[in-house]
Parts: sequence; C-alpha cells; structure tokens
Amino acid sequence: MSWHYIARVWREENLKPHRSGTFKISKDPAFAEKVADVVGLYLAPPGGAVVLSVDEKTQVQALDRTQPVLPVAFAATEKRTHDYVRHGTTNLFAALNVTTGEVLGECKANRNGATFLAFMKKAVKPYPGKEIHVVLDNLSTHTTPDVKAWLAKNPHVHFHFTPVGSSWLNQIEIWFGIITRQSIRRGTFASVNVLVKQIRDYINSWNENAKPFTWTATADEILAKVRLVQTSVKKLVNNNSK
Repeated sequence: MSWHYIARVWREENLKPHRSGTFKISKDPAFAEKVADVVGLYLAPPGGAVVLSVDEKTQVQALDRTQPVLPVAFAATEKRTHDYVRHGTTNLFAALNVTTGEVLGECKANRNGATFLAFMKKAVKPYPGKEIHVVLDNLSTHTTPDVKAWLAKNPHVHFHFTPVGSSWLNQIEIWFGIITRQSIRRGTFASVNVLVKQIRDYINSWNENAKPFTWTATADEILAKVRLVQTSVKKLVNNNSK
C-alpha cells in the first residue's frame, strides 16, 4: 500500500495514530453512589448550606529561567529559555465556595494531616451556624485520626469523598487548572516567596470578581458516559488480546 492511500484512509476515518491520550476508569465499588452524592451537592445543594470544594495542589515549583523572558511583540511570540533553575516548592491548599466562586487559599511548606486540619478550620470559620458540606478526594491526610476527631466535635461539617481515581469530579480541580495556566506555568520565580506572593495576588484578584462554575452534567449523564467508555475499553482490550 502506498502512503497516499494510508493517509487518505486516516483522513476519511478521522484516525490520528500519531497522537495519544490518557484515561483511567475508577474501580471504586461505590462509584455510582459517590457520583450521585457529589453531583447532587452541585445541582441541588441543601437549603442554607455551604458547599466547599477542597484539595491541595502539591509541589508547586518556583522555577526561574536562566535568562530574561522576551515579551510578546509584533510578529513574535513570548520566548523563554528551555532551561531553568529550581528554587524550591510550596503546597497550595484551596477551598472553593461552589455557590459564590470565592476561593480561600494558603501556601504551606508541608502537606500532612495537621496542615490539612489547620486549613479546614480556617475554611469553615467564615460560616458559623451553617451546615457545611465539603467535597474532597481520598488522600490519607483527609482521614487521619485527628481529622476524624475534629469532625466528631463539629457535626455541622460533612465530608463527601469523590470516587477513587475521579478527582475530576471536584470543582477545585477546575480552578487549579486556571491558576496554573494563567499565573504559574508561564511565570518566573526567583524564590519560593516570590511564587507564594504571585499565588496570593492571583487569589485576591480572582475574589474581586468571583463567579461560580456552572455545573450542568447530571449523575445519570456521567454514569451513562462512563458505562460507554467501559464498554469501548473492554472491546479494545479483547481485540488486542486476539
């Protein structure tokens, strides 16, 4: 076969073998129940309750380019050196108010159960007398004995865990993607302190005009798509094993 014929088949069938992607299907036995629980909080939160989406963005690097960044100009893109110097890392703890879109964020040198619990106490403090529902993932730091003891003493705070391997269900991940694209990835930081200040300034700017994300997918729609992916993956695996 000529390469012309193969190229035509690829175009007609929309095949792109030069590209690759990633996927992961959750094996959590309570996947459907957890999806319904979390999505229910997004689409129909309990009346008068506060819904917080919480997570940690770990090991955020303070990268500094070896030469000055060349700014964008007419007919020229922004340019930076391919090499860089690492000046250390920080861990960003963040809580997104699902209703208002406001973000509480703190940068900490360490990520452990004690640091997470201290952050959670600050995150719920602005909402005295209200029921608080917290969406978070399955990190071990979220279920330490101290965290469980704190929850027992504060029955108005309720943890809702996303399914294992499904952090995409946590809205704070959307915000992490935004701050990474707009403020961190293209930045140059001479020290961790400079990085932390950049993150703080971004959060302050975000909160000045905070808007909530609009969640539209229902639990049934998500589960239907997941079942379709599971079926497709199973067929591909079976075909490859022949």
